[in-house]
Amino acid sequence: MSTEPVRFDTKIAVLLRADLAPWQRLNVTAFLVSGLGATLPEVVGEPYEDADGVTYLPMFRQPVLVFEGDKETLRAAHERALGRALPCAVFTADLFATGNDRDNRAAVRAVPTADLDLVGLAVYGPRNGVDKVLKGARMHP
Repeated sequence: MSTEPVRFDTKIAVLLRADLAPWQRLNVTAFLVSGLGATLPEVVGEPYEDADGVTYLPMFRQPVLVFEGDKETLRAAHERALGRALPCAVFTADLFATGNDRDNRAAVRAVPTADLDLVGLAVYGPRNGVDKVLKGARMHP
């Protein structure tokens, strides 16, 4: 078994609007990354197993980096992610007022792309491409 550190040529990143309450940051992050795991099987590793043979669900095979920025930073990152055709999940302010998946999707569908009130986005792709998408964002404290 190799002891060399594992290096990834891809990156999973979440960008959150800096003015969110702590509970909103956690909720938005969880929702956003679920979209990546559900549609990109290559980001999910093998199931876990403890010493007693109890198995646990698999998780992402690589770290998820969390960033923050203001409303304009999110808008620009969203535009760059779409321009680079990178897999992207979005969470809008409207979703805090809905209570189910159907209403969530309807709330996003009702707003033109340029007018989405983004509070978070998740993006996956080549490290350098994701870094360019996140230009201007800072690591979450």
